[in-house]
Amino acid sequence: MKKVLIAVMAIFALSATSMTFAADTKSNQKDECLLASKGCRDQVDSIQQKIKKINTEIKKGKKVYSAEDLKKLQQKLKEADDILINLEKPGH
Repeated sequence: MKKVLIAVMAIFALSATSMTFAADTKSNQKDECLLASKGCRDQVDSIQQKIKKINTEIKKGKKVYSAEDLKKLQQKLKEADDILINLEKPGH
């Protein structure tokens, strides 16, 4: 009985650790959908959601993105901001 209990506890501890590792890994990965429109299946965001995602990715900085990638993200942020400004103008 003790062996079974120890085995179950070990499995639980390992699975909890692997879930934490997976979450950490995700936060340090590039968002290819934002960068190059890859892996965007069934992903539709409002302009506000897109701006928030881009800002989140930019904050990851050089730990995750190259200088060129960060420049692309900055450009996409500017484009999204311009779209939002145009949508908020009277008459649209």
